[in-house]
Amino acid sequence: MRQSEGSIVCAECSRLVGINEERCPYCGAWRPGLFGWAPFLRSLVGARLDLIVLITGACLTLYALALLLQPEAIFASSGFLSILSPGGRALYQLGMTGGIAWELGWWWTLLTATYLHGGLLHIAFNVMWIRNLGPAAAEVYGPARTFVLFNVAGAAGFLLSNEMSGAPTIGASGAIFGLLAALIVYGRKRGSSVMTQQLWQWAIILGIFGFIVPSVNNWAHGGGFAGGWVAAHLMGFSDEHRESTRVLLAALALIAVTAVGIGLSFYNVTGILLAE
Repeated sequence: MRQSEGSIVCAECSRLVGINEERCPYCGAWRPGLFGWAPFLRSLVGARLDLIVLITGACLTLYALALLLQPEAIFASSGFLSILSPGGRALYQLGMTGGIAWELGWWWTLLTATYLHGGLLHIAFNVMWIRNLGPAAAEVYGPARTFVLFNVAGAAGFLLSNEMSGAPTIGASGAIFGLLAALIVYGRKRGSSVMTQQLWQWAIILGIFGFIVPSVNNWAHGGGFAGGWVAAHLMGFSDEHRESTRVLLAALALIAVTAVGIGLSFYNVTGILLAE
């Protein structure tokens, strides 16, 4: 697993450097070999761990778990848009943001809420867009950068939503708008007008759709688009340089924080319920 000798390609400048170099002699990057763990992390995030599959898998798993945690809510929902809707208690247990969670300072819900959904149509629509946009973003930015972009955009959307409305909110649509923004940034920088026009059309159509359909969080959509736009400008493309160890570590840290956040939400909400 850990490489103790030999050379690696520095992710910052693409030059061959020793695995144990404290700094890259060409670009000055700190610990390009990450104490020998960089090759393992790169193979883990690139080859062994499909982060787009992880995102969709987490969304589907948490949706099913929310239904199981509060099964009586399934039959309480009415209307076409609320088919198989999880209950509010279950969603708070798994990390819904806004409302009481934000009032209590549960900051981690900015990340966990992205993976929660409020009904069958909600999750089907969002998973479809993740599967459409995710692989394209991963191809031009790299899987780890795309995962960071997705989570940063989702968190930015919920932060804006919580500050502007404070209503309980969930869903991956803010992060999806972030992916759209990131791909538009790529198209603009690479001079692909056809690609950029198509992506802008999708963003506008989805934005209009959000104002037509009830209970859609347009604050999260706008914040997610802005977050994805800014994050994309701060990151490089795959054809410019490889993903740095910092980005790989950031992606893994986001996975860990999100998982721990779900546990914290479950523990806190369950404790509140038991105390009543």
